Order: sequence, then C-alpha cells, then structure tokens
Amino acid sequence: MHQENRGLAGARNGGIAHAKGEYLAFLDADDLWLPTKLQRHVEHLDSDPQIGVSFSASALMDDDAKDIGLVQKPIGSTFDAVSVFCRNPVGNGSAPVIRRETLDAIAFFDKERGRNCWFDESFRQSEDIECWTRIAATTDWKFGYVDAPLTRYRVNLQGLSANVEAQLATWRRFRRKVASYAPALEAGAGNLAEAYQLRYLARRAIRSSRYAQGLTLVWEALMLEPRILLVEPTRTLTTLTAGIVGVILPRALVERMARVAMSCAASMRV
Repeated sequence: MHQENRGLAGARNGGIAHAKGEYLAFLDADDLWLPTKLQRHVEHLDSDPQIGVSFSASALMDDDAKDIGLVQKPIGSTFDAVSVFCRNPVGNGSAPVIRRETLDAIAFFDKERGRNCWFDESFRQSEDIECWTRIAATTDWKFGYVDAPLTRYRVNLQGLSANVEAQLATWRRFRRKVASYAPALEAGAGNLAEAYQLRYLARRAIRSSRYAQGLTLVWEALMLEPRILLVEPTRTLTTLTAGIVGVILPRALVERMARVAMSCAASMRV
C-alpha cells in the first residue's frame, strides 16, 4: 500500500483502513519487535475477551540499535482512564496490539479529510496518547500489560529535548480535546496529567544539557500540581535537583556526573 505523507497518524489510519485481521499492531520504522511479541499478545488477548489493548514493556536502544540498558514500563498496575491520561502506560506506538473491535469503537468521520479515522490526523505529536485516552475514556475495553520487553524502542539521546515547546503546546491541545469528550476526566485529572508531562519534558531538557529550561519546567509542574512530589518524591526531587545542579555547577562537572548516573541506571535496568 502507498499513500501520500499524512504523518504518523495518517499512516496508521491508512493501515487500519486496509487491514482485515482481528488484531492490529503498529511497528514504527525506527523500532523492532522480538520474534515472540505477536504470539505473546495474541495469547494475552485470547485469555481475556475484555482486554482491547495489550501492550508490553519496551527495551530502549540507541541510533545504532544498541541496548542502552533502560526499560520503558508502566508505573503501577491499574490502567483506567485516569492512569492512561496522566501516565501513558503504553509508552509508545510500537508497544500495543489492539483488537479491531476496540479501534472501531472510537472511529470517527473526519469531515476535513473526507474519510474515516481512528487516530486524529490533526496531531503530529501526542497522537498515540490521544488515541489511548479516547479508548480508555469512551469505551469499556480494558488495557492489559505483558510484563516483558517485547518491543525495542529507539531513542535519540542527542536530541531528547528537541522542540520541547512544540511538544508541550501539542500536549495542551490534546488536553483540550480530552475536555471535549471526557469533561469530568479532564476536570479531575487534567492538572495532574499536565504536571507529569511538564516533569517528563523537564527530564528530556536536562538530558540534553538544557538545565535552565528543565528547571523551569519541573518548577511549573510543582506549582501546577504539588501532588506529584507526594506520589513520586524520588523522581520529582531527582529532576528538580538535576536542574538546580545543572544551572549552578560548571558544565564539564555536570556532564561527568550525568555519565556516572546513567551508568548506574543502566546497571540497575531502570
């Protein structure tokens, strides 16, 4: 199948429109699957007819497909609408396998584009979390987790903070869309979700040595929703401390400390 460049959401919509199977999965060009991934997810979905989205952990790799020693996995084991909106437990678009019925439950006709859509093609970022949240908030389908790194997800360690401002603007537009179809969810959890997003972007900025930006973002997160300090004190204080240290200490010393920290994290597989 060939189509004009419609972005990631458009590529997925094109694939869904042409797919005939009971289950659908997406593999982005930069990512990889373990050979047993699809079998594991099909078994998982077959074991519980209420699960609409089966997702796995993801081992992170660099541009050269080398394992960097980190695994992306959900925090906690409850995947209701609040946790999906706030924390995106699925993690990335190459991690889930989804029932066709689940996707069809959130299908809509895009008048501007003149076709049925499942992912919102007006988003060039945050299209995954918008889709997952719509499933969690507007259907009865459950999210289920396979606790194994069956996906290998590629990250660019040199460009982790690229377009942080654009990412935040897109995420806030996603939040406004959630308010349109799940107003109670947005009203009750919107600030918490945004605080987590601000902290996530702060960590991305800090990892690429944009310490002042990272410090500003994590401070905004704390001012918006101090609860993140109570719920996840270690991660929040670590991000805040890294931003402060990066601003006040010489760059060479900070980068040396960061290399040691990354090495320790890799050894602990966190």
